[in-house]
Amino acid sequence: MGVPEALSSKAVVQAAWPIRRVRQAGLVVFHLLALGPLFTGVTTEGVLIGVALYGVRMFGITGVYHRYFAHRTYKTSRWFQFVLLLVASTSLQRGAIWWAAHHRDHHRWSDQKADPHSPEQHGLWHAHIAWLWSERARRSGHVPRDLVKHVELRLQDRFWMVPGYALGFAIWYVFGWSALFVGFIWSTLASLHLTMCVNSVVHRWGTRRFETRDGSRNNWVMGLLVFGEGWHNNHHHDQSVCRQGLAWYEVDLTYYILRGLQAVGLIWDIKEPAWQANKRLARGAKRAVEADAAAS
Repeated sequence: MGVPEALSSKAVVQAAWPIRRVRQAGLVVFHLLALGPLFTGVTTEGVLIGVALYGVRMFGITGVYHRYFAHRTYKTSRWFQFVLLLVASTSLQRGAIWWAAHHRDHHRWSDQKADPHSPEQHGLWHAHIAWLWSERARRSGHVPRDLVKHVELRLQDRFWMVPGYALGFAIWYVFGWSALFVGFIWSTLASLHLTMCVNSVVHRWGTRRFETRDGSRNNWVMGLLVFGEGWHNNHHHDQSVCRQGLAWYEVDLTYYILRGLQAVGLIWDIKEPAWQANKRLARGAKRAVEADAAAS
């Protein structure tokens, strides 16, 4: 039985936000809901839920949507890919196919006119969030064929709101209104705006280790808040590797979590920078030689 046209690869990538003004209004309403604690108060329970959700969902964006689906910097099984997909879905940052398609466009045309969110070309406000309401956000010239071959990814790209809103409903049902506003709404908006700061702020302010063809910078504040994504100049220098914090002081929480998942066998083949991979090969060869010497 074939896949319906509505779920075909090109249709899925281009079907995002068919009623753009409704989506604009939805984002505005979501920001207005952040004022809810003025009426419900702020509870310790809500704050703890918000901190936990921020951490989980920020990893979903950085470690799953970005480093896995957009750049394929490690491998995993089909079942654990689905688990990671569900985690990332709760961030309400659209579907994996949409996310990867637009991010690959960003790297292909970084800080050129075709870049969907370049502060140099379109201004800071557009690069931060207004691009989400543009025609360019609705469709991408790139179809990620490595992703659209999976029916679950096509379905998730079409019904991307379901996991996130189901989570929000569960939090409201179990913990009440304050937890919904503080725990769910605030953490959703925090993860959204800090993710968008990588598109805007980190292409304007910070330091440059590498002479890339764009305006990407390394920004230590964003490096901490966005779990390693603030080492953006490092990333634009070599987008094929998983590790973005290259120096010991460049904290890259996403990379550390992924290394932990690799240690327990849930993911594998993390793509390391060449110098790090060579060091590990050298250490492995040295241990092999020492073992052979001890056995002889």
